[in-house]
Amino acid sequence: MTNVFVYGSLISDDVVSALLSRVPPSHPAILPNYHRFSIKERVYPAIIPVENNKVVGKVLIGITPPELYIFDTFEDAEYERKTVDVFLIDSSEKLQVETYVWQNKTDPNLYGEWDFEALTINSLVAIIKYGDALTSVHESKPEDKSDVEWNFEH
Repeated sequence: MTNVFVYGSLISDDVVSALLSRVPPSHPAILPNYHRFSIKERVYPAIIPVENNKVVGKVLIGITPPELYIFDTFEDAEYERKTVDVFLIDSSEKLQVETYVWQNKTDPNLYGEWDFEALTINSLVAIIKYGDALTSVHESKPEDKSDVEWNFEH
């Protein structure tokens, strides 16, 4: 089992439930020395290492290997799964977890700071539908998600 730090659309229990068909236990957490950027023309964020910054998110506890594979597919090739240290907000406990880091550290499409509250209802519903479709594809043919596309307004 793996613990995963999430900081974008996966903060939403509805999105996690659409992907995993369950909502794992979670704890609010801080990832130090990273920044959460908005991405031009996308509704989801990216994180990259930035000294003296922090990202607030949550740690999903007890993610199984099949669930981790679903997250890997959901996050797609632009992200790389990395092991990082986070601090649980409620206890200050340091925890080693997996998270998804944007691979292109100099991407000109990264800007500002992404805010979950700015995620529109239409975008969130579209992400949930994408998660449902992705889960259906994995159940029928786990090696292929080519017929599942992002389709949402931003």
